[in-house]
Amino acid sequence: MAAATSSTATANPARRNGSSAPERESFHKFFECWLVEQNQHLHDLVSASSPARDADDQALRPLIDRVILHYEHYYKAKSRSAKQNVLAMFSPTWRSSLEDAFLWIGGWRPSMAFHLLYSKSGLQLEAHLAELIRGLTTGDLADLSPSQLALIDDLQKSTIREEKAITEKFAKHQETVADASMVELSHAITEMTRAGGGEAAVENAPAMEEEVESALAAKEEGLEEILHMADDLRLRTLKEVLNILSPIQAVHFLIAAAELHLRIHEWGKKKDEAQAQIHHQEAYATAQ
Repeated sequence: MAAATSSTATANPARRNGSSAPERESFHKFFECWLVEQNQHLHDLVSASSPARDADDQALRPLIDRVILHYEHYYKAKSRSAKQNVLAMFSPTWRSSLEDAFLWIGGWRPSMAFHLLYSKSGLQLEAHLAELIRGLTTGDLADLSPSQLALIDDLQKSTIREEKAITEKFAKHQETVADASMVELSHAITEMTRAGGGEAAVENAPAMEEEVESALAAKEEGLEEILHMADDLRLRTLKEVLNILSPIQAVHFLIAAAELHLRIHEWGKKKDEAQAQIHHQEAYATAQ
């Protein structure tokens, strides 16, 4: 995705700012609906993982594909919204403060998928240790084969390399806020403001405002490109991990991912509500 030129940015400032509030609200509603669907998928995955179901690989594949499609739908909707208001994706009102604290470029860190996999594998290994010692197979993430572990290790290393490259690109883009053009522009605007409402200042105001919009739009184009790269890595990492796992192992991994996401979202919302209540009580006490 090419960075926007100043002429494109100037010609269409509404693309970045005009629909920001409706777009933010629209994606917020989409995300709430998406969470409801994720919770339903979690119920389906848990049901499919039950030993009593004894589902074969062929029966599990449609469910796994449906969950993957659900993630793809999320990233497509996010990409469309980012084209209208990319800044909302970096400060999402639909997530809690707890979630915000652990975001990496507008979402989850791709390498976290491996920590999740190893954590769940270790817990299931501990739970089924007696069976494994007797040479029995569990079929879940405790049953990862040496070849699977080797593939996961290779994927983890390549994912971390890509993650670091995107992080460095993001850091360099952040530094452009202080490049010469931005410093010069901020100084010119400050001087114009200091001059007050003189005739020259009034005449130059529209041109300066246009220049500001152009400069900021170019920064937002860069953010959109980096967000797209990060989301692409997130989705590819998820799919590649699932490709290494057997269908029943993929089900267990998707269960762990959904449980972690839904519970952290829930805990974060509760903490935000509790904090808001404290602020309300403090404000009320101060007013008395």
